[in-house]
Amino acid sequence: MQLSPLQSRLAASLIASCLVIILYVFLFAPQFAFAADLSQVPSRPGFSGSSYDLDDTADLIDARRPSYESDFSLFDRSIVGRVVDGATPIAVDTPTLGNLTPESTFAYVFEVASVSGRSAQEHATSHELRRSLDGPQGLAAGGGGDEELGSELDVVRRQTASKTLYISVNTCIQPSRISPDQTTIDPPQLTLYVSTSSDNTSPGPENTQGTQKLVFDEGAVMFNTSLDRDIYFSISAPEVSETDFVTTSPYNYEVAVSLTGYYRSYANNAEPNLIWVDSDASSSLLTTLNLTSLPEEVVSTPPYVVFVQNTKNPNINGIRKSYCGLSNWAQIRPLEDGQSQASTGLRQGGVANLTMQEFYVTGLNASANYTGIVALNTSLSLEKRQEGGSGGGMIVYNAITFTTKPNGACTFVFNLTLCTETRYAVPGNLAKFPNGTALAAVYDEYTQAMWANFEKVLQQTPCQAPPTERYSLARDCDDCKQAYKNWLCSVAIPRCEDFSSADESYLHMRNINAPFPNGSFVNEDIRKEFGDKKAFNSSRNVEIDEKIQPGPYKEVLPIFLSIAKFKIWV
Repeated sequence: MQLSPLQSRLAASLIASCLVIILYVFLFAPQFAFAADLSQVPSRPGFSGSSYDLDDTADLIDARRPSYESDFSLFDRSIVGRVVDGATPIAVDTPTLGNLTPESTFAYVFEVASVSGRSAQEHATSHELRRSLDGPQGLAAGGGGDEELGSELDVVRRQTASKTLYISVNTCIQPSRISPDQTTIDPPQLTLYVSTSSDNTSPGPENTQGTQKLVFDEGAVMFNTSLDRDIYFSISAPEVSETDFVTTSPYNYEVAVSLTGYYRSYANNAEPNLIWVDSDASSSLLTTLNLTSLPEEVVSTPPYVVFVQNTKNPNINGIRKSYCGLSNWAQIRPLEDGQSQASTGLRQGGVANLTMQEFYVTGLNASANYTGIVALNTSLSLEKRQEGGSGGGMIVYNAITFTTKPNGACTFVFNLTLCTETRYAVPGNLAKFPNGTALAAVYDEYTQAMWANFEKVLQQTPCQAPPTERYSLARDCDDCKQAYKNWLCSVAIPRCEDFSSADESYLHMRNINAPFPNGSFVNEDIRKEFGDKKAFNSSRNVEIDEKIQPGPYKEVLPIFLSIAKFKIWV
């Protein structure tokens, strides 16, 4: 077939185009993937498929685009994992002991990297640049690392720092006095320096730039700060007078840091959390405030410890708020072998029948002033257990003062069978009853006999009668029993004050014609004025004069005794 000139030109063009394509394929062939090779392609995060190394893939991507190197002021490559020379790292909830000679300083650092989680390290408004595997580099949240990353640039505010570091330090030992009788001043206090500036990693008396300076208060100091960086702090000992103190004896201290609260703390308020009940010449009873708010709440282990010190002994001066200081130096304290002059126990009582902890302290001096301090083990407190906290720290409360009576007619008794609320000094005779247990048995026997007579009389009353036949619609026999018991215990077992006590409207002189234990008598003018009146020369309860035979004493009148008991136990 003969082609026209136009058709001949079209055929020549097609043949030339095909030759060009074939030449291009052979010279510039692209790399196509076979179906068998698809299994080698890594699957994206979050999808099922063969496992792969994310870091290798990221490196491959980084080779094809400009790299990014993080540059945070808190995590500079030159300081990561390195502690400033001279600063000792300290761990959470691990009390550490240390010694300081006068005019010396010891530095610590708490590394924020030791806290799990990124939130303790981050600032409130900073952002972080993250890589995206399926798109260009972008800004993403710096949370955990496995979030789905988009291909678009996305700025997300990072998590606000929420952790707080609590620092507490106690002075356990301080320089001793050369002569306690002549030295009236207390040893100078330690000082805590805390750096609040990233430029000061060696805080102390010679480097106070950007620091908080806190002088110890009675041997204790507390400080808390946001944990958004490494925290540097130092403990510094002051200059000590060689004329008043033994300068060769160092300060000894206990330092602890925590993220949940102060490991060692003291109460800043005026509430001492301890009440003095009464004393005789050699013993005293102290009680805490109520440990519970409802009668059915249970406290199984006493949470408080008590420290008692004669006010003339200066050993705890300067460390009254330090738990380890009191544990080392208080005259009466819990000992390592579990022994102590203070026996303790839990007791339910009072108008609301709530639980309290009591301390019976023995071996005291007559006519002496004492200081009493309690410390609470927070892990044993009912509030902590209800909140599910473990705690382990100690809170030292403010001190109270109390006085013992002179050697006279008053003896402390408690743990009576019937009169369970009788826990005070009563008329006694140390020659016949050398301890409170023997004296309490006499009062117990008398009150139980009186109670038995009352119960016989009460049996003649129709307590179970219908309301219309009872003697009262407002009160029943149980109310009658309680009222009689309160009256009987107040009258049969009067509360005793030494005869030397100042005259008060609530005190009444008794047995003024009898001799004192040392053989002396009441002032003659008093005996001439009141000696012929039975209300002054005898006891309210005749059993006291017949069986116990105390010397002169002053009785707390029953109405005031009831008011005092109500205030103590409510």
